[in-house]
Amino acid sequence: MSKYNHFIALSLCLGLIGFFCCSPNNNEASAAGSSTYEDLVKLFEEWRKFQKPAIVDAVPDYTADAMAKQHLELKEYQARLMAIDPSSWPVSQQVDYHIVRAEMNGLDFDHRVLKPWSRNPRFYAVYYTSPSDVPALEGPWRYGTLCLWKYTFPLEGEQYDDFQMHLKAIPEVLEQAKGNLVEDAKDLWFLGIRRKKSESVYLENLAERLGKDHPDLIPDFDRAKAAVDEFREWLETKHKNMTAPSGIGVENYNWYMKNVHLWPYTWEDQLVIMNRELERSIAFLKLEENRNRHLPPLKPPENREEYQKRHDEAVEHFMRFMRENVMTLPDYQNNTLRRTVRFIPPDGLRDFFTQVDYHDPLPLRCHGTHWFDLARMDHEPHPSPIRRVPLLYNIWDSRAEGLATGMEEIAMHAGLMDEKPRVRELVWIMLACRCARGIPDLKMHSNEFTLEEAVDYGVKWTPRGWMPKDGNTIWADEDLYLRQPGYGTSYVVGKVHLEKLIADRAEQLGDKFDLKSFFDEFHTYGMIPLSLIRWEMTGRDDEIKKLW
Repeated sequence: MSKYNHFIALSLCLGLIGFFCCSPNNNEASAAGSSTYEDLVKLFEEWRKFQKPAIVDAVPDYTADAMAKQHLELKEYQARLMAIDPSSWPVSQQVDYHIVRAEMNGLDFDHRVLKPWSRNPRFYAVYYTSPSDVPALEGPWRYGTLCLWKYTFPLEGEQYDDFQMHLKAIPEVLEQAKGNLVEDAKDLWFLGIRRKKSESVYLENLAERLGKDHPDLIPDFDRAKAAVDEFREWLETKHKNMTAPSGIGVENYNWYMKNVHLWPYTWEDQLVIMNRELERSIAFLKLEENRNRHLPPLKPPENREEYQKRHDEAVEHFMRFMRENVMTLPDYQNNTLRRTVRFIPPDGLRDFFTQVDYHDPLPLRCHGTHWFDLARMDHEPHPSPIRRVPLLYNIWDSRAEGLATGMEEIAMHAGLMDEKPRVRELVWIMLACRCARGIPDLKMHSNEFTLEEAVDYGVKWTPRGWMPKDGNTIWADEDLYLRQPGYGTSYVVGKVHLEKLIADRAEQLGDKFDLKSFFDEFHTYGMIPLSLIRWEMTGRDDEIKKLW
């Protein structure tokens, strides 16, 4: 080691000693060396309050001074956590410790690398129209955003006051954003401009719909729309001179996967997995097509009534099959997957998932296990207070998306589509599409792909031309993957990780392995990273040692 490196190492050690000695909560930190699980829960509760920015009248404080102060104070929470020794605790409690560690690392990464408040205009979305099918909104999102699904229209009482407060906050939020956004990230700013264009149209339409019952909200809508339009123009002016890539780089990507999402797979590992799964899905699609070449092709429905009938039949068949063969589904799950369908006529733009669903609704019901997860969280909250709430920073992505994607293939191999062999083709098409959308996640963050090149790649490698470039799916997905590193690969790499867990458990249990028992146990661990579920389920700690 060079003299310089010796000096740096010594300085860091002295700095840590000084931090623990001088911290205002040094007594708490010292005592934590012999602390209990209850102390971890208390720290978690304090941490969850701390990580939120200060919010006044739906306007959160993401200014440079506020963020610098938060990042500095974060070190105190991390020090208190590091002073806790969980090594003698049961594995389930050690898992909770690593969840808290990952969340704190997530905020640290936001401050050091992602910086959504200062480099990503898309962070300042002013509304969300519907909840996600996963535990929380995907990607970095701003506290104080108007979440429209939380309101019942027409508005009354406290709901009216809350809605108006969030609506009135929009101009101030965007004005603050102009001072916060100081970093060059060309594609992220383009996505911010794109979002503001759609927001302007939506706010105008929403004002027209709500104005009949709430004419007094029209001036607030007008001011909000004017602020959105003015902010878009400001973004466009700044964007003209931008040149910097928006990816975070491979080194940062690897740190994020290891320390926040608790994935045992590096950027390089994931690229190998994604390319292999793309090749496998296309090859298996061709084998299925050859096998089914004498069968009539799947035909989309001719009208909404026929589509609704197909959907209802698929739900009935799927629920019955799952209960008999794959997992226990309590009665509260009976209507989880039912919905009233919309129908796009043949001359309309049918995006990727519309194409899949119109050819047969069964494969996407498999991915609908997302909704089983959410219903389970509502009806069977996890006994751990740390797992009872959605994890921050999308740390649940490998579990949520890995299971939903994995279930498409698992259910197919278990026999779900035996009576509909051509439907098996759709499963391979969906897997190929997820690879075609996920590989650009990696390539954008290594700065090998621009956003446009990522979109083109997804369009090119999706079979049958079912991913139109002028559709919303490919743009919305690459938008998310650029803002949230690792989300694009979480579907397929999570699926592969789940398959590894099944193999591990089958090796442990031998002839006693049972698929339904496996998933019933799997669900008891909650919406946490698969590496932690594997540790708790099998007792194998090789992955967590690699991550810790």
